[in-house]
Amino acid sequence: MSLIFSRSNSTAIAKKDKRLMAEVNASPLKHFVTAKKKINGIFEQLAAYIKESSAFLEDTHGNGDLDPITTEEQVQEVRGYLSKVAGISEVLARRHMKVTFFGRTSNGKSSVINAMLWDKVLPSGIGHTTNCFLRVEGTDGNDSYLLTEGSEERKSIKTVNQLAHALHQDELLDAGSMVCVMWPKAKCALLRDDLVLVDSPGIDVTTELDSWIDKFCLDADVFVLVANSESTLMQTEKQFFHKVNERLSRPNIFILNNRWDASASEPEYMEEVRRQHMDRCTSFLVDELGVVDRAQAGDRIFFVSAKEVLQARIQKAQGMPEGGKAIEGVSGALAEGFQARMFEFQNFERRFEECISQSAVKTKFEQHTVRAKQISETLRLIMDSVHIAAQEQRVHCLETREERQDRMEFIDKQLDLLTMDCKRKIKQITEEVERQVSNAMAEEIRRLYVLVDEFHMDFHPSSVVLKVYKNELHRHIEEGLGRNMSERCSSAITTALQTTQTEMIEGLKPLLPVAVREQVDSLVPRQHFGLSYDLNCDKLCSDFQEDVGFHFSLGWTMLVNRFLGPKNTRRALMGYNDQVPRPLAITPVSTSMPPFPQGSMTQEELMVSMVTGLASLTSRTSMGIIVVGGVIWKAVGWRLIALSVGLYGLLYVYERLTWTTKAKERAFKRQFVDYASEKLQLIVSYTGSNCSHQVQQELAGTFAQLCQQVDTTRQNLEDEIKEMNAKIELLDSLQSKAKLLRNKAGWLDSELNMFTQQYLHQGR
Repeated sequence: MSLIFSRSNSTAIAKKDKRLMAEVNASPLKHFVTAKKKINGIFEQLAAYIKESSAFLEDTHGNGDLDPITTEEQVQEVRGYLSKVAGISEVLARRHMKVTFFGRTSNGKSSVINAMLWDKVLPSGIGHTTNCFLRVEGTDGNDSYLLTEGSEERKSIKTVNQLAHALHQDELLDAGSMVCVMWPKAKCALLRDDLVLVDSPGIDVTTELDSWIDKFCLDADVFVLVANSESTLMQTEKQFFHKVNERLSRPNIFILNNRWDASASEPEYMEEVRRQHMDRCTSFLVDELGVVDRAQAGDRIFFVSAKEVLQARIQKAQGMPEGGKAIEGVSGALAEGFQARMFEFQNFERRFEECISQSAVKTKFEQHTVRAKQISETLRLIMDSVHIAAQEQRVHCLETREERQDRMEFIDKQLDLLTMDCKRKIKQITEEVERQVSNAMAEEIRRLYVLVDEFHMDFHPSSVVLKVYKNELHRHIEEGLGRNMSERCSSAITTALQTTQTEMIEGLKPLLPVAVREQVDSLVPRQHFGLSYDLNCDKLCSDFQEDVGFHFSLGWTMLVNRFLGPKNTRRALMGYNDQVPRPLAITPVSTSMPPFPQGSMTQEELMVSMVTGLASLTSRTSMGIIVVGGVIWKAVGWRLIALSVGLYGLLYVYERLTWTTKAKERAFKRQFVDYASEKLQLIVSYTGSNCSHQVQQELAGTFAQLCQQVDTTRQNLEDEIKEMNAKIELLDSLQSKAKLLRNKAGWLDSELNMFTQQYLHQGR
């Protein structure tokens, strides 16, 4: 954002400056007036600029969203400039040109002031000696009044006589007192240009010269020594100005040799006397005081008659010719050579106005101008440092945002790759777990008889005891199979699982911040993992029906069972076929082709059919038994038959006697092993899948927790990017504002330089 000072404003300022310069050309005193207006305007702009800068720095310093751009010292420094510039502005508003008139008593100091004011403002003449300091200052009102030291009471005065009466009636006034005479500017043109004239008591009536200088002279721009041309410069007058010269550096001093009209009575000695006065005054200014050189001394020494000038100007103001008769309060007619003395007085006024305007501008404004330049330069440097700091911080924020965006893009890409890799590993390990568990369980089923044999508990064929026995056997098998499976599989599976988890963590660690990497083990806790082999033997074998009754090994049922198996034995002995009848073929068969059976019978089915037919035959009639027995008897003889029957009976008796509880328990265990093995074979694949699912859940949970940490990291990156965007936008605004204020400081500095060149260095 550039500095906003429109072309129209610049044109208006240029026109204003031209108008002010035209006023300066009209009157040298206008130089001070225009300079005062100009410097006051600059300080108003400077005060507004400092206020704006102070508010900007305070807001910037108090912004907690940014790193420090400004310091507390800078804020306090600029804030301090507010009161300083306000104080300077007040001083500048009261600034005026000040001329102080000194001389011995009755040398005509008051007459000179009255002549310059074109009116009888101060009491003068016989019987009206100034007994205190009188400060003549213009007022915008129409009434004149007095202000005494230490009092704000306005004492109204209408005429010079009233002023003289008021001064003499106040007993508290002494030679070191100050009385301010406020005279309407409308009556005196000289007072309209911020000029203050100070009349003083005679320097020959007091010894308090030092206090006078301290109290009334240190801020004076011009000193006018009113001397009596009828005598030479006295030591008292010289001593006073030596003291002034010691306290002030090269004071502006004019010497007026008043009452020069007396030389008209002796014209033959006029030039000689004038030369003597000129030499003495020049020697005093150049050699003794050293305030001017000889070339300049001629413009500081004048020969005048203040009373003549006052009389002529009052007559002119009244519409009368300048050389007319005397008026009231001014005795005598104008002497010969009046025009020359009038010209001399006018020349003095011109030189005085030029000198005091130049001097007052320099003494009243130069120091403040330098101070304003220092302040504007300091503020420019502060704003420049703020602009640079904001720019550096903005560059840092841009780099940080770019780094965060690159980091987030890297995280997204790596997370996709790692997700695919982790899914592949999880699938691979779950398949391996399912295979290991299935193989281990198949092996344990084959060794189930060992586990059942290891079970020991009191056995009894009663139903109550058998129920308890079964429950304990189920628990024993459940624990044993679980323990054996753990020994076979858990260690290898747990190791593979932990290795995979470690690979996941190490793969995702680079995506996490450094601080989180060190805490990832606590953020993603890995509990001790153990496979759960939930076989549920009690439910699995709940329909097991034991058969602990005695069965002779050579009995008909056992023989059929031994050859056909339990299932086919039941079918053979019960005489039924549980085969689903096959439906006849619907497709028509060619009559030319021979018919073929609906299905081919297996060897086992054929054997069952034959035995079933044989059993059916023998059971239908005893005749078949007799016939068979006769045939056997005929073939082998009765002795062999008797021996066989005896051995058969002995074997039956032996088996019946050995059918004890232990035998029943062994038969129970054997039946249970056969039944449980068959049932457990049904859940081998289920158990493998269950274990692989547990491993998959564990790894998926670990990966989900890691992804949650990555998502948190990614969200933090997004928040940081948003924060950087807000900071960059704010810093852009701060940069623009700081640049604007920096340019304003540069513009104010150029205005001050222009003021310096136009008003302070004009005469150089």
